[in-house]
Amino acid sequence: MTSRSAPLWIVLFLALAAAVWWWKKPAAPAPSPVPTPPHPALSDLAGVPDWSSLNRYQSTVSRADFLRLMDQVFTVSPAWRDWIEVGDEDAKIRTNDGEFLRLRFAPEGLASPPPRYWRTTAELPPAPPERPLDGLKIAIDPGHIGGRWGKMEERWFQLSATSLPVQEGDMTLQVAKLLKPKLEALGATVTLVREETEPVTPIRPEMLQDEARASDSGGNIPKLAERLFYRTAEIRARAKLVNDGIKPDLVLCLHFNADEWGDPNAPTLVPANHFHMILNGGYTDDEVALADQRHDLLTKLLQGIHDEERKLAASTAAVFVEKTGMPPYLYNPAAKNHRNVDANPYLWARNLLANRLYQCPVVYYEPYVMNSAEDYTRIQAGDYEGEREVAGKMRSSIFREYADCAALGLERYYRKARASSN
Repeated sequence: MTSRSAPLWIVLFLALAAAVWWWKKPAAPAPSPVPTPPHPALSDLAGVPDWSSLNRYQSTVSRADFLRLMDQVFTVSPAWRDWIEVGDEDAKIRTNDGEFLRLRFAPEGLASPPPRYWRTTAELPPAPPERPLDGLKIAIDPGHIGGRWGKMEERWFQLSATSLPVQEGDMTLQVAKLLKPKLEALGATVTLVREETEPVTPIRPEMLQDEARASDSGGNIPKLAERLFYRTAEIRARAKLVNDGIKPDLVLCLHFNADEWGDPNAPTLVPANHFHMILNGGYTDDEVALADQRHDLLTKLLQGIHDEERKLAASTAAVFVEKTGMPPYLYNPAAKNHRNVDANPYLWARNLLANRLYQCPVVYYEPYVMNSAEDYTRIQAGDYEGEREVAGKMRSSIFREYADCAALGLERYYRKARASSN
C-alpha cells in the first residue's frame, strides 16, 4: 500500500505558520553577567596575592605579639586597622577580592612553629668555635647592578675627567666577592644573587612601556620604564631566585649610602659620613592599602622574621661602630615612613622592596656615604691589601673594611648564639 503526500497548499500553510511563530517568539533573556571582583590596588609589577597561603600560619602567633608587631614595628599609624580587624581570638583581614580571611591567634605560650624555608638560630645545630657559621645558608645580594647600567640607575657620579667614577653596583659586587670567602671559612654555604654587573631579570626597559604608561600617564615614559626595570623588575627577579631557588637562612643586602650629590658630572661632596641598618617594617598607610604589600607584611610578621633580623642587625651595627666610628644616620621625623628599632640609633625599620620580598631574615647594610669627602677619597684609593695612609690616616681599603665588619658581625652573633659541639 502506498502513502499519499499532503497537498502542497497545506505544506506551505504550515511552514508559514511556523515562521510567524518563531518571529513573534519572545527573545530569551540575556544571561546575567557573572560579577567580576574588583581588581585590587597593587604595587608596580605585582601579581594578585594568594591569600589562602596565609592559612599555613593559623595559630602561629598570639594576639599580644600580633598587636605589638603591627603597632611598634610594621606600621607607622593605627590606620592599618582599616584593613585588619582584631578580635579576641582572630584577626579579620580584608583581602584583594573584597572578602575576608580569618587568622586564628594562638593561645599565649602555645604558638605553633610557622612553616618557612629558613631556620632560626635556635633551630641550627651546635657549631664548633672555629666554624660558628657551620651549615648556615647565606645569600649575598650586591645592591644595584652597576656596569653599563650604573648611569641609568642614578647610582653613578664622577668628580672630574681624571677621577675614577663612583658606581654603587660595582662597589657592592666588589665587597660581595671579598665577603664570600670569609663567610665560607667560618662554615657557611654562600651564594651570590648576582656575580656580574648585569641584571638578573631578563626584562628590559623597552619591554615595560605599557606598564610605564599605566603607572603615570603624564610622566616621561622612557624614564619611567627604566625605573620599573632597575627598581622593580630587577628586585622581583632576585626575590624569585632567593625564595624559589637559593632558599637561604638569611640574605645580606649590601649597599653604600649617599647624600644628595646634584649633577653626577660635577657632584657635591659633603663633610660627613654615617651608617645604619634597615629592617623590614614601617609600612605607610598607603602601602598597607595595597593588597600585595599587606600580604607581604603579614607573611614577614607571621614567619617570625623580625626577631631574627633585629638581633643580627644589632650585632653587625655594633661591629661597624667599633671599627669605623661612623655616627648614626638621622631620619627626618616628619617623614612618616620609618620606625626606630629597640631604641638603637643605628637600627631602622623601613619597607623596601628587597627586604619585603625576601621571605627570610635580611641583614640590610647602609654604611659610608659615597660622596662624603672622606669616603670618596677612600673609594678613589681602590682596593688593596694591608693598610695605607688615606685621608690622613692609616687605613685598610674601604671595601675590605666593609667585608671584615660584615663577617665579624655574623661571627660574633652566631658564636654566642650557638653552643659549641665540642
